[in-house]
Amino acid sequence: MKKSALLYAVLVIAPLGLVSCSGAYGGANVTKPPSGLTERVLASQSASSPSASPGLIIVNGFNDTVGRGGISAGSSPTFMETSPERATLLAFDSATNKVDVVSTTKETTTGSIQLPGPTTSIAVPQAGVAFAAVPTAPLNGSSPGAVVEMNLTAMGITATISVPNAQTVISNSGATQLLVFSSDSDAVTIVSPLLLNTGSPVTVAVPGFDRPVYGFFSGSSVYILNCGAECGGTQASVQILNLATTPPTAGALVPVDGATIGFLNGSTLYVAGNSPANSLCTGETTAAKTCGRLDTVDLGSMTVTSSAVITDGYHDRIDLGLNSQLFIGSHTCTNVGNVNNVTGEVRGCLSIYNVNNGSVVIPPDNGDVTGLQSFTTRYVEYVAEGGNLRVYDTITDVLLDNDFISTGTIVITGVITDVKAVDFF
Repeated sequence: MKKSALLYAVLVIAPLGLVSCSGAYGGANVTKPPSGLTERVLASQSASSPSASPGLIIVNGFNDTVGRGGISAGSSPTFMETSPERATLLAFDSATNKVDVVSTTKETTTGSIQLPGPTTSIAVPQAGVAFAAVPTAPLNGSSPGAVVEMNLTAMGITATISVPNAQTVISNSGATQLLVFSSDSDAVTIVSPLLLNTGSPVTVAVPGFDRPVYGFFSGSSVYILNCGAECGGTQASVQILNLATTPPTAGALVPVDGATIGFLNGSTLYVAGNSPANSLCTGETTAAKTCGRLDTVDLGSMTVTSSAVITDGYHDRIDLGLNSQLFIGSHTCTNVGNVNNVTGEVRGCLSIYNVNNGSVVIPPDNGDVTGLQSFTTRYVEYVAEGGNLRVYDTITDVLLDNDFISTGTIVITGVITDVKAVDFF
Protein backbone atom coordinates (compact mmCIF):
# COMPACT_ATOMS: atom_id res chain seq x y z
CA MET A 1 0.00 0.00 0.00
CA LYS A 2 1.37 3.38 -0.92
CA LYS A 3 1.62 5.81 1.97
CA SER A 4 2.50 9.48 1.98
CA ALA A 5 4.68 10.78 4.76
CA LEU A 6 5.96 13.79 6.29
CA LEU A 7 9.12 15.08 7.32
CA TYR A 8 11.54 13.71 9.79
CA ALA A 9 10.57 13.61 13.48
CA VAL A 10 12.75 14.66 16.41
CA LEU A 11 12.43 14.84 20.16
CA VAL A 12 9.16 16.53 21.20
CA ILE A 13 8.86 18.22 17.83
CA ALA A 14 6.30 16.88 15.41
CA PRO A 15 6.25 17.35 11.65
CA LEU A 16 5.33 20.77 10.43
CA GLY A 17 5.89 22.44 13.80
CA LEU A 18 5.06 25.98 14.78
CA VAL A 19 6.99 28.77 13.08
CA SER A 20 7.20 32.38 14.14
CA CYS A 21 6.48 35.10 11.64
CA SER A 22 6.95 38.18 13.83
CA GLY A 23 9.96 39.94 12.35
CA ALA A 24 9.94 43.73 12.11
CA TYR A 25 10.18 45.43 8.74
CA GLY A 26 12.97 47.91 8.36
CA GLY A 27 14.83 46.78 11.50
CA ALA A 28 18.49 47.80 11.69
CA ASN A 29 19.70 44.20 11.90
CA VAL A 30 17.38 42.73 9.28
CA THR A 31 18.88 41.88 5.90
CA LYS A 32 16.01 41.61 3.51
CA PRO A 33 16.02 38.98 0.75
CA PRO A 34 15.45 39.94 -2.90
CA SER A 35 11.66 39.91 -2.47
CA GLY A 36 11.96 42.57 0.23
CA LEU A 37 9.95 40.45 2.63
CA THR A 38 11.14 39.24 6.02
CA GLU A 39 8.16 37.05 6.89
CA ARG A 40 7.95 34.71 3.93
CA VAL A 41 5.94 31.61 3.22
CA LEU A 42 6.71 29.55 0.12
CA ALA A 43 3.94 27.75 -1.75
CA SER A 44 4.72 25.11 -4.38
CA GLN A 45 2.72 25.69 -7.55
CA SER A 46 2.13 23.51 -10.57
CA ALA A 47 0.97 25.47 -13.59
CA SER A 48 -2.63 24.97 -14.66
CA SER A 49 -3.11 27.82 -17.13
CA PRO A 50 -1.11 29.85 -19.66
CA SER A 51 -0.96 32.71 -17.16
CA ALA A 52 0.75 30.66 -14.44
CA SER A 53 4.35 29.48 -14.33
CA PRO A 54 5.37 26.52 -12.17
CA GLY A 55 7.63 27.16 -9.22
CA LEU A 56 7.58 28.45 -5.67
CA ILE A 57 5.33 31.40 -4.93
CA ILE A 58 6.54 33.85 -2.28
CA VAL A 59 3.74 34.83 0.11
CA ASN A 60 3.93 37.65 2.63
CA GLY A 61 3.21 35.86 5.92
CA PHE A 62 2.49 39.19 7.60
CA ASN A 63 -0.62 40.06 5.60
CA ASP A 64 -1.32 36.99 3.39
CA THR A 65 -0.55 38.65 0.07
CA VAL A 66 1.54 37.37 -2.83
CA GLY A 67 4.98 38.98 -2.97
CA ARG A 68 6.84 39.96 -6.08
CA GLY A 69 8.96 37.46 -7.92
CA GLY A 70 9.16 33.74 -7.35
CA ILE A 71 11.60 30.84 -7.37
CA SER A 72 12.05 28.37 -10.21
CA ALA A 73 11.72 24.77 -9.02
CA GLY A 74 11.09 22.39 -11.88
CA SER A 75 7.94 21.93 -13.91
CA SER A 76 5.81 20.28 -11.22
CA PRO A 77 7.01 21.04 -7.68
CA THR A 78 5.07 19.16 -5.01
CA PHE A 79 6.03 18.66 -1.37
CA MET A 80 8.83 20.63 0.30
CA GLU A 81 11.18 20.19 3.26
CA THR A 82 13.41 22.70 5.03
CA SER A 83 16.71 22.35 6.85
CA PRO A 84 16.60 23.00 10.63
CA GLU A 85 17.85 26.58 10.24
CA ARG A 86 15.56 27.08 7.21
CA ALA A 87 18.32 28.50 5.02
CA THR A 88 17.82 25.61 2.59
CA LEU A 89 14.55 24.28 1.17
CA LEU A 90 14.09 21.15 -0.91
CA ALA A 91 11.26 20.90 -3.43
CA PHE A 92 10.47 17.60 -5.14
CA ASP A 93 9.57 17.82 -8.83
CA SER A 94 7.18 14.96 -9.60
CA ALA A 95 7.59 15.38 -13.36
CA THR A 96 11.33 14.66 -13.38
CA ASN A 97 11.97 13.00 -9.98
CA LYS A 98 14.48 15.73 -9.22
CA VAL A 99 15.01 17.45 -5.89
CA ASP A 100 15.52 21.17 -6.37
CA VAL A 101 17.73 22.79 -3.74
CA VAL A 102 16.70 26.34 -2.88
CA SER A 103 18.61 29.01 -0.97
CA THR A 104 15.93 30.84 0.99
CA THR A 105 18.23 33.78 1.71
CA LYS A 106 19.01 34.32 -1.96
CA GLU A 107 15.56 33.17 -3.13
CA THR A 108 17.05 31.12 -5.92
CA THR A 109 17.57 27.49 -6.86
CA THR A 110 21.23 26.56 -6.35
CA GLY A 111 21.05 23.18 -8.05
CA SER A 112 19.12 19.93 -8.38
CA ILE A 113 19.67 16.26 -7.60
CA GLN A 114 18.28 13.49 -9.78
CA LEU A 115 16.68 10.68 -7.78
CA PRO A 116 16.42 7.12 -9.18
CA GLY A 117 12.62 7.25 -8.84
CA PRO A 118 9.70 9.09 -7.22
CA THR A 119 9.57 9.83 -3.51
CA THR A 120 7.01 11.06 -0.99
CA SER A 121 9.43 11.32 1.94
CA ILE A 122 12.59 13.39 2.47
CA ALA A 123 14.38 14.06 5.76
CA VAL A 124 16.72 17.04 6.20
CA PRO A 125 18.28 16.55 9.65
CA GLN A 126 21.23 18.91 9.17
CA ALA A 127 22.44 21.62 6.85
CA GLY A 128 24.02 20.12 3.77
CA VAL A 129 22.64 16.59 4.00
CA ALA A 130 19.27 15.00 3.21
CA PHE A 131 17.81 11.54 2.77
CA ALA A 132 15.03 10.39 0.45
CA ALA A 133 13.06 7.14 0.53
CA VAL A 134 12.74 5.85 -3.04
CA PRO A 135 10.58 2.67 -3.13
CA THR A 136 11.30 1.85 -6.78
CA ALA A 137 15.04 2.57 -6.81
CA PRO A 138 16.72 -0.19 -8.87
CA LEU A 139 19.66 -1.99 -7.25
CA ASN A 140 21.72 -4.82 -8.66
CA GLY A 141 21.30 -8.03 -6.72
CA SER A 142 18.49 -6.87 -4.44
CA SER A 143 14.81 -5.95 -4.54
CA PRO A 144 13.88 -2.40 -5.61
CA GLY A 145 13.90 0.26 -2.94
CA ALA A 146 16.51 2.40 -1.23
CA VAL A 147 17.33 5.34 0.97
CA VAL A 148 19.30 7.88 -1.04
CA GLU A 149 21.75 10.14 0.79
CA MET A 150 22.10 13.56 -0.84
CA ASN A 151 24.92 16.08 -0.53
CA LEU A 152 23.22 19.48 -0.76
CA THR A 153 26.50 21.31 -1.30
CA ALA A 154 28.00 19.15 -4.05
CA MET A 155 24.51 18.55 -5.51
CA GLY A 156 24.91 14.83 -5.79
CA ILE A 157 24.05 11.43 -4.34
CA THR A 158 26.53 10.28 -1.70
CA ALA A 159 25.11 6.80 -1.16
CA THR A 160 22.24 4.54 -2.18
CA ILE A 161 21.38 2.21 0.70
CA SER A 162 19.25 -0.83 -0.07
CA VAL A 163 15.96 -0.94 1.84
CA PRO A 164 13.33 -2.84 -0.19
CA ASN A 165 10.13 -0.85 -0.79
CA ALA A 166 11.40 2.08 1.32
CA GLN A 167 8.41 4.40 1.62
CA THR A 168 9.15 6.78 4.49
CA VAL A 169 12.36 7.95 6.14
CA ILE A 170 12.86 9.91 9.36
CA SER A 171 16.09 10.92 11.08
CA ASN A 172 17.39 11.80 14.50
CA SER A 173 18.76 15.32 14.84
CA GLY A 174 22.37 14.20 14.40
CA ALA A 175 21.75 12.26 11.17
CA THR A 176 23.41 9.24 12.81
CA GLN A 177 20.29 7.06 12.80
CA LEU A 178 17.53 6.82 10.24
CA LEU A 179 14.32 4.86 10.55
CA VAL A 180 12.86 3.55 7.32
CA PHE A 181 9.32 2.24 6.87
CA SER A 182 8.52 -0.02 3.94
CA SER A 183 5.15 -0.79 2.40
CA ASP A 184 3.40 -3.94 3.62
CA SER A 185 6.14 -4.73 6.14
CA ASP A 186 5.99 -5.57 9.85
CA ALA A 187 9.56 -4.44 10.50
CA VAL A 188 11.32 -1.12 11.03
CA THR A 189 14.70 -0.72 9.33
CA ILE A 190 17.37 1.20 11.22
CA VAL A 191 20.00 2.77 8.95
CA SER A 192 23.34 4.06 10.29
CA PRO A 193 24.89 6.22 7.53
CA LEU A 194 28.18 6.62 9.44
CA LEU A 195 28.81 2.88 9.05
CA LEU A 196 29.03 3.13 5.26
CA ASN A 197 32.30 1.70 3.95
CA THR A 198 33.34 0.44 7.41
CA GLY A 199 32.53 -3.22 6.88
CA SER A 200 29.84 -3.13 9.61
CA PRO A 201 26.15 -3.66 8.75
CA VAL A 202 24.56 -0.37 7.73
CA THR A 203 20.97 -1.59 8.10
CA VAL A 204 19.23 -3.55 10.85
CA ALA A 205 15.62 -4.76 10.44
CA VAL A 206 13.68 -4.85 13.71
CA PRO A 207 10.60 -7.16 13.60
CA GLY A 208 7.60 -7.23 15.93
CA PHE A 209 5.53 -4.35 14.57
CA ASP A 210 2.22 -4.18 12.70
CA ARG A 211 2.56 -2.30 9.39
CA PRO A 212 4.66 0.56 10.90
CA VAL A 213 4.51 3.84 8.97
CA TYR A 214 6.08 6.58 11.09
CA GLY A 215 7.89 7.34 14.35
CA PHE A 216 9.03 9.97 16.84
CA PHE A 217 12.51 9.95 18.37
CA SER A 218 12.68 10.40 22.16
CA GLY A 219 16.11 9.73 23.62
CA SER A 220 16.93 6.03 23.35
CA SER A 221 13.35 5.21 22.34
CA VAL A 222 11.18 5.85 19.32
CA TYR A 223 7.38 5.92 19.41
CA ILE A 224 6.31 3.97 16.34
CA LEU A 225 2.94 4.36 14.63
CA ASN A 226 1.59 0.95 13.59
CA CYS A 227 -0.97 1.41 10.83
CA GLY A 228 -2.45 -2.04 11.52
CA ALA A 229 -5.69 -3.02 9.81
CA GLU A 230 -5.90 0.13 7.67
CA CYS A 231 -2.70 -0.97 5.91
CA GLY A 232 -3.47 -4.69 5.70
CA GLY A 233 -2.22 -5.59 9.17
CA THR A 234 -4.08 -6.47 12.36
CA GLN A 235 -4.31 -3.69 14.96
CA ALA A 236 -3.27 -0.03 14.88
CA SER A 237 -1.16 1.02 17.85
CA VAL A 238 1.58 3.22 19.24
CA GLN A 239 4.57 1.02 20.07
CA ILE A 240 7.98 1.66 21.57
CA LEU A 241 11.16 0.83 19.66
CA ASN A 242 14.00 0.34 22.15
CA LEU A 243 17.25 1.62 20.64
CA ALA A 244 19.28 1.02 23.82
CA THR A 245 19.10 -2.77 23.55
CA THR A 246 21.44 -4.84 21.39
CA PRO A 247 19.95 -5.53 18.96
CA PRO A 248 17.13 -2.93 19.11
CA THR A 249 13.76 -4.47 19.99
CA ALA A 250 10.05 -3.80 19.72
CA GLY A 251 8.57 -2.93 23.12
CA ALA A 252 5.32 -2.00 24.83
CA LEU A 253 2.33 -0.83 22.82
CA VAL A 254 -1.07 0.78 23.25
CA PRO A 255 -3.88 0.01 20.74
CA VAL A 256 -5.48 2.97 18.96
CA ASP A 257 -8.24 3.34 16.38
CA GLY A 258 -5.91 4.25 13.54
CA ALA A 259 -2.34 5.46 13.15
CA THR A 260 -0.97 6.89 9.92
CA ILE A 261 0.22 10.26 11.22
CA GLY A 262 0.75 11.89 14.59
CA PHE A 263 1.76 15.06 16.39
CA LEU A 264 3.98 14.90 19.47
CA ASN A 265 3.37 17.64 22.04
CA GLY A 266 5.40 17.03 25.18
CA SER A 267 4.29 13.69 26.63
CA THR A 268 1.08 13.69 24.58
CA LEU A 269 0.84 12.10 21.15
CA TYR A 270 -2.14 12.84 18.91
CA VAL A 271 -2.65 9.99 16.44
CA ALA A 272 -4.92 10.03 13.38
CA GLY A 273 -6.10 7.23 11.14
CA ASN A 274 -9.00 4.98 10.22
CA SER A 275 -10.45 1.99 12.02
CA PRO A 276 -12.17 -0.57 9.78
CA ALA A 277 -14.01 -1.80 12.89
CA ASN A 278 -14.98 1.67 14.14
CA SER A 279 -15.68 3.90 11.15
CA LEU A 280 -19.13 5.32 11.93
CA CYS A 281 -19.58 9.10 12.01
CA THR A 282 -21.12 9.00 15.47
CA GLY A 283 -22.06 12.44 16.75
CA GLU A 284 -21.78 14.13 13.36
CA THR A 285 -24.58 15.13 11.02
CA THR A 286 -23.10 14.33 7.63
CA ALA A 287 -23.79 12.54 4.36
CA ALA A 288 -20.41 10.83 4.69
CA LYS A 289 -20.79 7.10 5.40
CA THR A 290 -17.41 6.60 7.05
CA CYS A 291 -15.20 8.74 9.29
CA GLY A 292 -11.71 8.60 10.71
CA ARG A 293 -10.52 8.81 14.30
CA LEU A 294 -8.14 10.96 16.32
CA ASP A 295 -6.84 9.38 19.53
CA THR A 296 -4.93 11.18 22.30
CA VAL A 297 -2.21 9.03 23.87
CA ASP A 298 -0.52 9.74 27.20
CA LEU A 299 2.99 8.44 26.61
CA GLY A 300 3.82 8.38 30.31
CA SER A 301 1.18 5.76 31.04
CA MET A 302 0.85 4.48 27.45
CA THR A 303 -2.92 4.88 27.56
CA VAL A 304 -5.52 6.46 25.28
CA THR A 305 -7.14 9.34 27.15
CA SER A 306 -9.68 10.49 24.54
CA SER A 307 -10.94 9.89 21.01
CA ALA A 308 -12.68 12.06 18.43
CA VAL A 309 -14.43 11.56 15.08
CA ILE A 310 -12.73 13.27 12.12
CA THR A 311 -12.93 13.06 8.33
CA ASP A 312 -11.84 9.87 6.59
CA GLY A 313 -9.21 9.37 3.89
CA TYR A 314 -5.53 8.55 4.34
CA HIS A 315 -4.31 10.95 7.04
CA ASP A 316 -0.80 12.25 6.35
CA ARG A 317 -0.81 15.92 7.37
CA ILE A 318 -1.08 17.25 10.93
CA ASP A 319 -0.10 20.51 12.64
CA LEU A 320 -0.81 22.31 15.92
CA GLY A 321 -1.60 26.01 15.61
CA LEU A 322 -2.11 28.76 18.16
CA ASN A 323 -5.21 28.61 20.36
CA SER A 324 -4.65 24.84 20.71
CA GLN A 325 -6.13 24.03 17.32
CA LEU A 326 -4.89 20.77 15.81
CA PHE A 327 -5.30 20.65 12.02
CA ILE A 328 -5.55 17.14 10.54
CA GLY A 329 -5.50 16.60 6.80
CA SER A 330 -5.99 13.55 4.59
CA HIS A 331 -6.27 12.61 0.95
CA THR A 332 -8.80 10.47 -0.95
CA CYS A 333 -11.44 11.28 1.66
CA THR A 334 -15.22 11.46 1.25
CA ASN A 335 -16.02 14.83 -0.34
CA VAL A 336 -19.57 16.07 0.19
CA GLY A 337 -21.26 18.87 -1.73
CA ASN A 338 -19.46 21.55 -3.69
CA VAL A 339 -17.68 24.56 -2.27
CA ASN A 340 -19.03 26.62 -5.18
CA ASN A 341 -22.61 25.62 -4.33
CA VAL A 342 -23.17 26.01 -0.60
CA THR A 343 -26.88 25.16 -0.54
CA GLY A 344 -26.14 21.91 1.31
CA GLU A 345 -23.40 20.27 3.30
CA VAL A 346 -19.86 20.87 2.08
CA ARG A 347 -17.14 18.62 3.43
CA GLY A 348 -13.59 17.72 2.46
CA CYS A 349 -10.43 16.27 3.96
CA LEU A 350 -9.73 18.79 6.75
CA SER A 351 -10.59 18.44 10.44
CA ILE A 352 -9.80 20.93 13.21
CA TYR A 353 -9.58 19.51 16.74
CA ASN A 354 -9.50 21.68 19.86
CA VAL A 355 -7.05 19.96 22.20
CA ASN A 356 -8.47 21.82 25.21
CA ASN A 357 -12.11 20.79 24.96
CA GLY A 358 -12.15 17.94 22.42
CA SER A 359 -14.46 19.67 19.94
CA VAL A 360 -14.12 19.06 16.20
CA VAL A 361 -14.84 21.43 13.31
CA ILE A 362 -15.12 20.17 9.71
CA PRO A 363 -14.72 23.28 7.50
CA PRO A 364 -16.95 23.62 4.41
CA ASP A 365 -14.30 22.98 1.77
CA ASN A 366 -13.50 20.21 -0.71
CA GLY A 367 -10.35 18.40 -1.74
CA ASP A 368 -7.23 16.69 -0.49
CA VAL A 369 -5.16 18.44 2.17
CA THR A 370 -1.55 18.47 0.95
CA GLY A 371 0.10 21.13 3.12
CA LEU A 372 -0.24 22.77 6.55
CA GLN A 373 1.67 25.64 8.15
CA SER A 374 1.10 27.29 11.55
CA PHE A 375 2.67 30.36 13.16
CA THR A 376 3.69 31.23 16.71
CA THR A 377 2.69 34.89 16.57
CA ARG A 378 -0.44 34.83 14.40
CA TYR A 379 -3.70 33.04 15.05
CA VAL A 380 -3.85 31.62 11.54
CA GLU A 381 -3.13 28.34 9.76
CA TYR A 382 -2.18 28.07 6.09
CA VAL A 383 -3.87 25.07 4.47
CA ALA A 384 -3.25 23.73 0.96
CA GLU A 385 -6.54 22.02 0.14
CA GLY A 386 -7.94 21.07 -3.22
CA GLY A 387 -5.13 22.98 -4.95
CA ASN A 388 -6.02 26.23 -3.18
CA LEU A 389 -4.14 28.08 -0.43
CA ARG A 390 -6.59 28.80 2.40
CA VAL A 391 -5.97 30.86 5.53
CA TYR A 392 -7.91 29.80 8.63
CA ASP A 393 -8.48 31.90 11.73
CA THR A 394 -7.58 29.65 14.68
CA ILE A 395 -9.81 31.65 17.02
CA THR A 396 -12.98 31.04 15.03
CA ASP A 397 -11.90 28.02 12.91
CA VAL A 398 -13.28 29.70 9.79
CA LEU A 399 -11.58 31.19 6.74
CA LEU A 400 -9.84 34.47 7.56
CA ASP A 401 -11.66 37.66 6.62
CA ASN A 402 -9.57 40.81 6.55
CA ASP A 403 -8.64 43.73 4.29
CA PHE A 404 -6.34 41.55 2.21
CA ILE A 405 -8.21 38.25 1.71
CA SER A 406 -11.91 38.64 2.33
CA THR A 407 -12.59 35.15 0.95
CA GLY A 408 -9.98 33.41 3.10
CA THR A 409 -8.08 32.32 -0.02
CA ILE A 410 -4.76 33.67 -1.25
CA VAL A 411 -5.43 34.04 -4.97
CA ILE A 412 -2.85 32.07 -6.95
CA THR A 413 -3.52 30.92 -10.50
CA GLY A 414 -1.79 27.55 -10.36
CA VAL A 415 -2.40 24.44 -8.26
CA ILE A 416 -0.86 24.71 -4.78
CA THR A 417 0.49 21.47 -3.27
CA ASP A 418 2.53 22.45 -0.23
CA VAL A 419 3.35 25.44 1.96
CA LYS A 420 6.36 26.20 4.17
CA ALA A 421 7.33 29.24 6.27
CA VAL A 422 11.02 30.06 5.87
CA ASP A 423 11.44 33.00 8.27
CA PHE A 424 11.16 32.90 12.04
CA PHE A 425 12.23 35.31 14.77
